[in-house]
Amino acid sequence: MKAVIFAGGNVGDYSRVKKYIKGADFIICADSGIRHAFEMGITPHLVVGDMDSVSEEDREKMERFKIRRLTFPVEKDYTDTELALEAALKEGAREAVLLGGLGDRPDHSLGNVLLMVNFREKGLELTLAGENWEMFLIDGRKKIKGQKGELLSLLPLTPEVTGVKTKGLYYPLNGETLFIGSTRGISNVFLDDEAVVEIGEGLLVAVKCSGG
Repeated sequence: MKAVIFAGGNVGDYSRVKKYIKGADFIICADSGIRHAFEMGITPHLVVGDMDSVSEEDREKMERFKIRRLTFPVEKDYTDTELALEAALKEGAREAVLLGGLGDRPDHSLGNVLLMVNFREKGLELTLAGENWEMFLIDGRKKIKGQKGELLSLLPLTPEVTGVKTKGLYYPLNGETLFIGSTRGISNVFLDDEAVVEIGEGLLVAVKCSGG
């Protein structure tokens, strides 16, 4: 089961993220993420959060469309986005895309990136996405679809990632080690419409950018 979660950060050109909605079984909005859904003409299945950032207009729409709500107090231990992901798990999701996960609050943005690690351990494969980028984890061998000239960056989330091998990228890695805090894996380039990344031990976050 696939879920799409709208957070309140930047989404960009709505027409370019519609592809992530196709095939979604469940759509959840984290608090003010409801604004993005409504702007795209989408009625979500559930809104989760303390509702402190939801506009009065959007509240009225939620009432009119009888959208289910899961409300939490403002003073709580987890962000609205994490609570929305927990709700997706409870609904049976095993795959999720988070839209609007990055924005003007660097603490929330970094927290959302690290949620990929937390929820992977719980059985939910999480991808963060925007109008021209995707972010996901790699812990073994992964084929990555792209287009010639697109960028792929590989950044360690563990102290070191060993045995990194790549195919289909301009700057090849042949069983090498990437260390956390190093930028060596940034801005590699697709040579065709598919690349393969394989690692021995550790955990990478991959960022694919179309650049336009």
